[in-house]
Amino acid sequence: MKCHSVAALWSPSPPSHHVTAAAATPAALFTGAADGTVLHWPLDPASPPPSPRPTSLLCAHAAAITALCPLPTPASLLASCAAGVLSLFSASAPLRCLRRRSLPPWAGSPSLIVPLPSSSSSSSASNPRVAILCHAPDDGHRHVSSVVVVDARTLAVLHTAFHGPLSIAPPTAIAVCGGDAVSVVLADAQGRVQVVPVSEGESVEGDSPRRLSMSSSSSIVSMDSADGRVEAVTLSDDGKVVALVLKMRCLFKCVAEGAVLGEVSLVGTSLWKDDMAGENGCIAGGLFLSGGECEAPVSDGGVVVRRLVLWSRNGAAVVYRVTIGSTSFELEAACEIPGILSTQGEGWTVQFCQSDRRLVRVQSLSYKVAGSLLWKPVVSIWSMDQLEQNTVNNTESLPSSKMLGEGGLQGEEFRSEPLYSQCDSDNVVEVSSPMLTSTSNGLEGFGRTVSSSMVLSENSYEPYAVVYGFHNGDIEVIRFLNVSPAAAKFGGGGIYPHISERFFLGHKRAILCLAAHYMHAHSDSRKFHRALISGSLDCTIRIWDLDAGTLLSVMHHHVAPVKQIILPPAWTHHPWNDCFLSVGKDGLVALVSLETMRVERMFPGHPAYASMVAWEGVKGYIACLCRNLHSCNDSGSVLYIWDLKTGARERIIKGTASQSVFEHFCRGISKNAVTGSILGGTTSASCLLVPIFKDTSHLQSHANKRSHEISSVSTKHHTENTVSVAFSGPTMYDIKGKTPAPDEALEYHGDSSIHDSGKAISSHSVNKRRKCLIKCSCPYPGIASLRFDLTAIMSTQGMTNNNSDRQWRDHLGCEDGKASSQSRNSDGTSGIHEMDSPSRESLEGRLLRFSLCFLHLWDVDRELDKLLVDEMQVCKPEGCHIATGVVGDRGSFTLTCPGKEATLQLWKSSAEFCAMRSLSIVSLAQRMITLSRSCTNASSALAAFYTRHFAEKVPDIKPPSLQLLVSFWQHPSEHVRMAARSLFHCAAPRSIPEPLRMNKNRPADLLLSPSDNMNNLISAVQSASVSSYGQLKADGQNIDKDDCETADINAWLESFESQEWLSWIGGTSQDAVASNIIVAAALVVWYPSIVKAKLANLVVNELIKLVMSMNDRYSSTAAELLAEGMESTWKACLGADITHFVSDVLFQIECLSAAPPSSAMHKTAVAVTMREALVGTLLPSLAMADIMGFFGVIESQIWATSSDSPVHVASLKTLIRVVRGAPKALAPYLDKAISYILHTMDPSNLIMRKACIISSMMALREMARVFPMVALNESMTSLAVGDAIGEIHNATIRVYDIESVTKIRILDASGPPGLPSLLAGSSNTTATILITALSFSPDGEGLVAFSENGLMIRWWSLGTAWWERLSRSLTPIQCTKLIYVPPWEGFSPNTARLSIISSILGHDKRGSSETKTKELEGTDNLKLLLHNLDLSYRLHWVGGKAIRLTRHGQELGTFQL
Repeated sequence: MKCHSVAALWSPSPPSHHVTAAAATPAALFTGAADGTVLHWPLDPASPPPSPRPTSLLCAHAAAITALCPLPTPASLLASCAAGVLSLFSASAPLRCLRRRSLPPWAGSPSLIVPLPSSSSSSSASNPRVAILCHAPDDGHRHVSSVVVVDARTLAVLHTAFHGPLSIAPPTAIAVCGGDAVSVVLADAQGRVQVVPVSEGESVEGDSPRRLSMSSSSSIVSMDSADGRVEAVTLSDDGKVVALVLKMRCLFKCVAEGAVLGEVSLVGTSLWKDDMAGENGCIAGGLFLSGGECEAPVSDGGVVVRRLVLWSRNGAAVVYRVTIGSTSFELEAACEIPGILSTQGEGWTVQFCQSDRRLVRVQSLSYKVAGSLLWKPVVSIWSMDQLEQNTVNNTESLPSSKMLGEGGLQGEEFRSEPLYSQCDSDNVVEVSSPMLTSTSNGLEGFGRTVSSSMVLSENSYEPYAVVYGFHNGDIEVIRFLNVSPAAAKFGGGGIYPHISERFFLGHKRAILCLAAHYMHAHSDSRKFHRALISGSLDCTIRIWDLDAGTLLSVMHHHVAPVKQIILPPAWTHHPWNDCFLSVGKDGLVALVSLETMRVERMFPGHPAYASMVAWEGVKGYIACLCRNLHSCNDSGSVLYIWDLKTGARERIIKGTASQSVFEHFCRGISKNAVTGSILGGTTSASCLLVPIFKDTSHLQSHANKRSHEISSVSTKHHTENTVSVAFSGPTMYDIKGKTPAPDEALEYHGDSSIHDSGKAISSHSVNKRRKCLIKCSCPYPGIASLRFDLTAIMSTQGMTNNNSDRQWRDHLGCEDGKASSQSRNSDGTSGIHEMDSPSRESLEGRLLRFSLCFLHLWDVDRELDKLLVDEMQVCKPEGCHIATGVVGDRGSFTLTCPGKEATLQLWKSSAEFCAMRSLSIVSLAQRMITLSRSCTNASSALAAFYTRHFAEKVPDIKPPSLQLLVSFWQHPSEHVRMAARSLFHCAAPRSIPEPLRMNKNRPADLLLSPSDNMNNLISAVQSASVSSYGQLKADGQNIDKDDCETADINAWLESFESQEWLSWIGGTSQDAVASNIIVAAALVVWYPSIVKAKLANLVVNELIKLVMSMNDRYSSTAAELLAEGMESTWKACLGADITHFVSDVLFQIECLSAAPPSSAMHKTAVAVTMREALVGTLLPSLAMADIMGFFGVIESQIWATSSDSPVHVASLKTLIRVVRGAPKALAPYLDKAISYILHTMDPSNLIMRKACIISSMMALREMARVFPMVALNESMTSLAVGDAIGEIHNATIRVYDIESVTKIRILDASGPPGLPSLLAGSSNTTATILITALSFSPDGEGLVAFSENGLMIRWWSLGTAWWERLSRSLTPIQCTKLIYVPPWEGFSPNTARLSIISSILGHDKRGSSETKTKELEGTDNLKLLLHNLDLSYRLHWVGGKAIRLTRHGQELGTFQL
């Protein structure tokens, strides 16, 4: 199971957000931007916020957002971008990305999305569908468009409704026309309309589209273009009416007939005034509103009422009420929204969208920073029902709508940062302060907007610095000194989250790409070891010494902005491993050497910017894809393949095949990646730019054939339509064939000196062991995400901080490597070798502290925060804004905006997030307890806070998801298992599923105690008798209610759909059903008073099926729950079926022990775990619940299975655990237990004896240790077993010879000798305690027995002559000597000798006790005897003729024999 936690690092300045698409629901507003970001703005339907602000950033796209489509049931959001990527987000918190897929290349770029009505088919009814319009111009005159129908849940293309040239221009509006045949209505910017029928079809994803000709009946041109210039076009929801907004009027036309329904003049309104006749006064758009009067039924006269809002470029809007009838048309202005009074900046764009009875105006204001155009959004909310009071009575103008709130992205969470002026290229400004504040020098934050960023990691274990490139050309490096002790050289020592800054100044314009590279080869003439490479909008590349902070070189080989810096892959040989590729917007790709500081190769001739570049390091090839997102012809996209070593162009591939070949090229490299691969460098590449591979099932068969790696490819972060894709490290695939997040494979090795292919091959085995424990990525400029993998972090147990890079460098290094190392050590400058110095604490401790720094929710419990700082030395990181987030599908993220309120809102709204984050923190805290004793108090307080105290301080937080928690009960780490169970116990009373919860209005049936008020009982019975008929009727209703409750419980147990928590852990529908069963069973066992009584009977059979299903995640847990609740709960539910269940479990054990094939290593580990759970936990509990049935089953297995069957050994081990767990319950069946053990040692069956001899002897020794009435001689050749409980007439002791497994003696231990007549006539036939303790003499020729019932010690002399062994006489032998033991102090007289004799003689004093004993049932008498059975008596030999009697280790007396 996956358990990932995400922390977000926001730069101090707000990011740019140019809105290109907007959509609203009654509860939220979503805005998509040109850089691919989607912001979530919560809108409370009851009380809108006075200052709306975004709370979440949805990260799933790297190109401009083209459409946002809210889906109603279940609530979700579908987004599309210009790169052809679709993403589906849940509309409720935490707005996690549920699906992320790519459209087929032939479809083109999506532009419009509209939801389709549900179909009559069952499959379509369960999953909603959407129609997506995609278009791609073949050339300057002809357009190829596609209308594809997509499943809105799986994002799979169901069928293609249209593919080919449209009869109209590229559409700008889309709607759905319902009825018998569903059609999609498209309208272009000139008002022409085309109708495309949507028919059912099969999925065609990945296949060629079905091309339709222009004369096909699937498209109908219903209207001619309107006269005059059309400013805006909008369609009604039903697709029947189109509104054409001209410069001075608005026309309404019927789509089906093309007739003009009516028109309205815009002159004199706020949309058209004399002083606004310029460009800013033109109409910007229109929108038909839904809901309210629009959904009213059509009257008899065919009159339909609609509402329309039109807005101008300055933000002014007017809401119209349109009444359209068969012969009538009326239009009335309802209210208006004032325009923007004063605007600042270079320009703005305006959009409107509807949120229930409110209108939301979204403005994007632009401003310039160092020549770059940036955007900030402003959102205002307007009510259509509430009007301003000062405008209601004004008859000369329309009433103005009331503004409910206005806000933007910039708030208190973003503060201005100090500006450092431009300096000479060699100047480096360095600042070191305990806490970075926003007003350190009081300067404004102009130019401090981030344009590119990346995260630096120390040995790939944890990040230690963030690098920001700004629009004004500055580069800032912020180092977390608490992470790496070696980083203290940049700003001083200390373990607290101290921030050290370093600025690299020299670029004149925005930084577009960054990269950090560690040098492999070393030269005496060169002093730097780590290089920082930056590409800028000023067309230059600058190379910096990252350690010393000096400028090394400036390169001018590009004549356009530098968009990408690509570092060599991990397996690139010298000298190519110290080179990088630069990709410019001029179409040039150049190879630059960091050793020579020269351009070694140029790859010119690309027709456009090579947005996607991959570097294959073993054979030395690069693939450059010049991709046009709006083209699907042969000249649209071109793939160039170059030989890196010679500079020759090997292949040119054009058309749609270019993208397929490029993906195949990347798959061919990545499919041979080893687990724990190494990234050759760190770049500013976004994880969202990696292509989404659809089919990866064939990768596993070739996973180990070659050792190729995909190279690191960086990209620019810029707000343009072209998409720049980058690959960082090898793309890995899990066992299910799914592509993980691109940064899952990232791993950094800081000191690998690989000089030739031999060294590279040698280091391969070392690099395989390296794991990237904390994944770092920058999905957008200025926003970094740290993903903590709980499983990987907990697997570092026992790891020290010995620098492994140095170890395998010394192991692999040659003389040159040693010399270079010595030269570096002797050098006076601060080099990277300082980073390799060992730390005082272990690597695991550093990882745990670092993780807690970013995952803990600070400023909620001040006392806990202070304790963490003082005792654990864990502090809140400063210098950047810390937020949280969740991991989505295929590398996507959802990050909260800075601020505690946004994070708390996530805790209050998502049970899955609460479970994942609490599980991670509590597991880390418990691990810290075992790692460091000094952190015990702080770690315990931290674990207690997230299990109990957090809910007390913030009462409205969501309880953790129980199903998600039980998924980690079988986690490999003990600390994770403990944390999951602790959280479950604390959350269970608050989060019991509704179908399982006990009805509080219906009290449980309880037995009346003697102290109950009988008068109330009588009156209640009388009242019931009076209304007997009504009671019978109520009983019938209760029966129906019980049936409904049973159906609800069964439906919940078997439910597997719409389980969002499954995607959090990577589970399947089978996991959903199994988790429901585990949750129900755990509640029955641990919380029976708050769940329904019938739940136990309904879940027990499902629990047994889960045990027998051999599920590697849940079967062991199910076995444990069955074992834990067997005596209290499941025994009454199963009854006689326990015997059959024991037989099934034994059969399952035999199946598990079968020899697996060599390729089933994973299944073998699962089988071992399951066998341990069955044998060690479940079988002993079943045997204790029905001991007689257990012996019957295991005795039958001797004849029903083979002699070497593992069932026999499992039965012996189970018997040992029963002896240890419930010895008193086994006491009446000692003879059966001994008989079975001896049967497995039968010398006539050598196969069984060989397989079971060790377990059999262990069982005998264990029985002799636990039961004092079972004895073994010192040579382990003789065994004596006495009757623990039985009738006093038939008390015997049986002596066995272990070698021959035969019975050799029967010793008579019946009532007091010399009084046979009294025993015969006593009529005492009830069972009693007989033999209490046995012991062989040291020489083995005698046997001593002690009976607490009568306080007697008997002695038998066992003959050892050969003729006595041959006789094998089984006649009971009387004892040789009898000794009466005097009562000791504190001895109870109920079992004394005098009490027994007086009972035999019929003494009157014990008459009442005898009468009461006779009245007891046999079972009750046996329970009483077992309760009084004392197994603490022991007989110890003193010398050769004396015996010592002890009880609970205390001596009771020594007796001479």
